[in-house]
Amino acid sequence: MKASTRTTLLRYIQAAPWPYMTGLASLLFACTLGGHGVFHLTEADAARAVFFGGWGTGWLVVALFAMADGISRHREYRRIKAMLLRYGYSERILEPLARSRCQRDAALLAANEAGHGENARAYFAGLGYRWYHILPDSVVRNPLVFLRPSFLRSSFLPGKKARA
Repeated sequence: MKASTRTTLLRYIQAAPWPYMTGLASLLFACTLGGHGVFHLTEADAARAVFFGGWGTGWLVVALFAMADGISRHREYRRIKAMLLRYGYSERILEPLARSRCQRDAALLAANEAGHGENARAYFAGLGYRWYHILPDSVVRNPLVFLRPSFLRSSFLPGKKARA
């Protein structure tokens, strides 16, 4: 593997460690459940095969969403890094990213690479965020927010909002 490819892959993981860990764990779980489903299918136990296959499919969907979230965080990391390099450090750039751990991780990586890592860490710490604040603020307030289109849009299509 070339050094540039390895560096790019490392940046994807650094920009979004939680989504990729979740995606990998979900994928392993999906494969395990799918394997059990195939085993029961070969044993002519269709009910258990469908049960395990259904759960395996559900975990596969979770893995795909987690991987898509990781890709979105990398895109956001590149966008924030470009803004920090162009405009310098500004809390206005970081403010919309404080809502979730994944966004903060991407912003901190971008700030580190732009030379503003200490300022960004101090800003997020000043807002009260610590290493153990993993879930997005909106999910803490309402766990069913995952089902809202606005949450999915803000998670997978980060960036500037379209003007009305």
